[in-house]
Amino acid sequence: MKNDIGPYRIYVLLVVAGLISAEIIWSWKKDKGAYHVKETVSNLAVFAGFQFSKYLFAGYQLSMLVFFAGLAPFRLPQSGWVFLLTFITADFIYYWFHRASHLWKPLWAFHMVHHSAMRMNLTAAYRLNWFSALVSPLFFIPAALLGMPPDFIVISYSLNLAYQFLLHTEAVGRLGSVEKVMDTPSSHRVHHGSNPIYIDKNFGGVLIIWDRLFGTYQPETEKVVYGLTTGFLSHNPFMLVLQGFIDWFKPAGSKSPIVTSPPLLDISPEK
Repeated sequence: MKNDIGPYRIYVLLVVAGLISAEIIWSWKKDKGAYHVKETVSNLAVFAGFQFSKYLFAGYQLSMLVFFAGLAPFRLPQSGWVFLLTFITADFIYYWFHRASHLWKPLWAFHMVHHSAMRMNLTAAYRLNWFSALVSPLFFIPAALLGMPPDFIVISYSLNLAYQFLLHTEAVGRLGSVEKVMDTPSSHRVHHGSNPIYIDKNFGGVLIIWDRLFGTYQPETEKVVYGLTTGFLSHNPFMLVLQGFIDWFKPAGSKSPIVTSPPLLDISPEK
């Protein structure tokens, strides 16, 4: 098994590196300023910590789902139709998990790091909290109790996150009728906007139909201003990951030590 997985991971990393390189070239040629040296390095540092955390918490995540699957009154067979059902169910659960992560402060503590990026590019997709694996399995317990195979749940959630990597870019414009059903880069740019019209919109992972059904859909109508509403946070990966928890435990009324954002247009690589 290890011999099969190893090359697969290398191929995935090569594809990811190729897409990021292509986006950097596009940004440079079009003078889009989508990349900034310090922010990109911090994105990759956060990603490295997240990759380590995946190995650290993998056993906990799977054992949690296996335990509750054992409590299910019935078990669905491992078939193509069941996988499709599991994938759609996982996407529906992800919508509510993501929405709750914006509206409930304890969950926002985990999610804040992802929205702290001041620029939208493929490396920003990897600003993921190192401890998010502690809470994410809890939201997928209902799928396990409905008899869906735990490995199908894990694969569905992994594919959901993998798809979202492609959404973090300004290189792709509007996609017409596709945006009525699927989450797209345009819809996800809206989600990352700190513009008042964009806050708490477009929570979908793969499908955008949940946002349309539950009143959280917003099309991209004005230039997106990225980052937290409080401005620039830090380039320190530990600060990025931990600041949400620090803010969570602060006494009511105390101010966050978030500094003022640098000028948004000053996004050239530092000399």
